[in-house]
Amino acid sequence: MSKQQPVTIRDRAGIPIADSCEKQGKLLAWLYGSSIGQNALRILTKPLVSDVVGELLEHPLSTAAIPFFVKSKQIPMQDYLPEKYRSFNAFFTRTARPGARPVNQSPELLISPCDAKLTVLPITEGLRFTVKGTEYALPRFLGCKKLANRFAGGWCMIFRLTPDDYHRYCYPDDARVGTTRYIEGMLHTVNPVSSDYVKVYHENTRTITMLCTEHFGHMLQIEVGAMLVGRIVNHPHTPEVKRGEEKGYFAFGGSTVVLLAEADTIAPDAQILKNSEEHCETIVRYGEPIASSLSHS
Repeated sequence: MSKQQPVTIRDRAGIPIADSCEKQGKLLAWLYGSSIGQNALRILTKPLVSDVVGELLEHPLSTAAIPFFVKSKQIPMQDYLPEKYRSFNAFFTRTARPGARPVNQSPELLISPCDAKLTVLPITEGLRFTVKGTEYALPRFLGCKKLANRFAGGWCMIFRLTPDDYHRYCYPDDARVGTTRYIEGMLHTVNPVSSDYVKVYHENTRTITMLCTEHFGHMLQIEVGAMLVGRIVNHPHTPEVKRGEEKGYFAFGGSTVVLLAEADTIAPDAQILKNSEEHCETIVRYGEPIASSLSHS
């Protein structure tokens, strides 16, 4: 199996920036690429292990790790409400200050549901999309061929969250909320290095929610759990939700949100699309525009 090129990240202007999780990527390459590491992964990817780790991160003694984490990940704490955290997980799921994540309210613009490194991909013939050289079948990812067929010719937007990101996510537009499905799986890391060895998005635990949006047709919003993430926490909701309204959060670890748009509904931001075509991720933030509605163009 051929190995991927190292992941490249750019800002919204297309300028390359350093990946703060590069050392983590080297460790993961060892885990996925060595026989000893692969044996360890058989244990680490079990949901039960993530549950145990999650319990440890809820313990008050886990707060000792917070200062090191803030420094090593260069987290701008001025963006968050000041509080005394009862555990590391309470810190990890911290809430942003009012105004720190402004939500663009222009109805013709689709917003990012989270802070992330974004890749935008066309859903091509055969209902497949390719992430960092690994091909995924949409019917298997969604667990339903009929549902996958609705998004033929549309767009797949993959928001990869890393540990330094804000781990709360929102609805991308005003919408009526349909059925949410839960698919239990393993909990592999969503770091791109792992897809050299396993089709991560097929195997990871995920929740799939149908949204009938006000301005962008039907969309699917999918939360994908990752290694050492004990929970995907989606809040109770009313039948109708507002853009920017918090949908939920991830516990500790890198995680992913995926948005699927139907054909002929959106036009992705030109720079984000260019970066994606050049196999680069784009840094985006919760609430900022990432695409426009074709019905308003």
